Amino acid sequence: MLTSSLFTGLRAVRSSVVITRNLAAVQNAKDPIQQLFLDKIREYKQKSAGGKLVDPSPEIQKELKSEMEKLERQYGGGAGVDMTSFPTFKFEEPKLDPIDEQAPKEAKGKK
Repeated sequence: MLTSSLFTGLRAVRSSVVITRNLAAVQNAKDPIQQLFLDKIREYKQKSAGGKLVDPSPEIQKELKSEMEKLERQYGGGAGVDMTSFPTFKFEEPKLDPIDEQAPKEAKGKK
């Protein structure tokens, strides 16, 4: 019983050392491959600011434009409509007749 609790404690210490070591490796990459990877991720983050495509070729821009035109024809977009934004929904309350809690006067008189 003492040995199982000792092994459990050692596993917890070992996993915390591994996690600490991995976090330190990400922040201070000494491996040139890891450093290159981190640099590319940071460069991609800067280039993709604003949700734009990163380094699009003219063919990709042309394909994007044709797909957006196809969506506009299919789903009713037009000039000045941003097809990339999430649509806004407007739900109006239906107009209901007021409910009369009492029976109509004509029905009472016939009884």
